[in-house]
Amino acid sequence: MATRAWDSPDSRSVLIGIGGVLVVHLLLFLIAPKLFQSSPATALQRRSTPRQFNIALAPETFLKKKAPPKPPPPGRFVETNPNAPDNVPDRTTNFAAQNQQAAQEKPQANAHNDRPQLEGKKDIQSTQIVTGQLTKPQETVPIAPAVEKPVKPAAAIRQEQNPLTGFDKALGTDAQSFGSNIARVPENSRPIPEKIDGSKDAPLLEGAASNQNAIDPKHPRPRVSLEHTQVRPAIFQDNPIGTSNIGIAGWDAKWSSYGAYLKKLIEAVQVQWDRILNDSRTYPPSGSQVTVKFRLDSKGLITDILDVQSSSSEQGKGACVSAITSRAPYGDWSEDMIAVLGTSQELTFTFFYQ
Repeated sequence: MATRAWDSPDSRSVLIGIGGVLVVHLLLFLIAPKLFQSSPATALQRRSTPRQFNIALAPETFLKKKAPPKPPPPGRFVETNPNAPDNVPDRTTNFAAQNQQAAQEKPQANAHNDRPQLEGKKDIQSTQIVTGQLTKPQETVPIAPAVEKPVKPAAAIRQEQNPLTGFDKALGTDAQSFGSNIARVPENSRPIPEKIDGSKDAPLLEGAASNQNAIDPKHPRPRVSLEHTQVRPAIFQDNPIGTSNIGIAGWDAKWSSYGAYLKKLIEAVQVQWDRILNDSRTYPPSGSQVTVKFRLDSKGLITDILDVQSSSSEQGKGACVSAITSRAPYGDWSEDMIAVLGTSQELTFTFFYQ
C-alpha cells in the first residue's frame, strides 16, 4: 500500500510535504527554548556603550537645615530717666524705652553699679530713679494785672563831655603853621570843639532810662523754667552703691520695642489709677499695697487676671484691677516682640498706697 502511494507522483509529493512539516515542527520544539533564553550579561553586552553622567552634590544638600537661633528672652525692664541723654551702654541685660548709661550727679569712686545711688525703702523692689507727675496740675485763675500808669518821663540828664586833646591850633600869622596840645586824655572824651558840663554817670543815650517801668512786687514776672518730660510718681528703692559716671541720673539700659511698649502701658495704667482714686470719696489705707498678675496677648488684650494679692481694702483692690483692665486694649505687638515673647506674656504690677 505504501509502495503504491510512493510510486504515484501525486501521492509521493503529499507524503514528502507531510514529512517536511513534521521535521520542521520537531526542530522548532527542540531548538526554540535555547534561542529565546538569554542572560543579563549577554543583554548588557548587546547594548551600546552606556552614557556617563557626572553629578555634583553640595555637602549640605541632604542635611536638615538648622532653624535660625531664637532671639534671647528679655532681661529686666527698667524705667529710665527721659531727660537724660541717649547713650548706649557697653553691656547690660536691662531693657527700656531708650538707650541710657548709668550716671549720677555726685560720682562714687571705684563703683560700677548699673543704676545710680538712691536713698529709699529697703523692703520694696522698684526700678524708678526719677519721680514726677504725669497729669499736668490744673492752672489757677491768673490774677488780673494792675493797670500800669504811664510813667512820666524824667528830665534827661546831660552827660559830661570833654573835647579830645591834641586839637590843632594855628601858631603865628602863617596859615600853614600848626601845633598840638599834648596832655592826658580826659574822661568822656568826644570829638567836640568845646566842653559840655554834665554828670559823669549819665547814660550815653539821652532818655535811655527815662521810660523804664518800675517792677511791681505784687505782680512779679513769671519765672523761666526748662521744659522736662513728665514722668510718673515714684517710690525709690534704697541703693547705697552707685556709679562712678557723672551726669544726669540714669540706668544702664538698651532700647527695645518691648521697652517702649511697656512704658506706654505703665503710664496708661498710672493715669487711670489716679483718675479712679480722685473720683472716689474715700482713700484706701495708707501703707497698703496690691499686686496684680495678669496675662497680656499680642493684640494688647487682658486675657486673664491670674492672681491678686492685697493688703488693702476692697476699694483699693478693685481700683488696681480696674486701672489695668479698663484701658485695654493697649495696641498690637510688633513682629520682633512676637518673635521673642510669643503670643502672650505674664505681667505683674504692684500698687502702693501712701
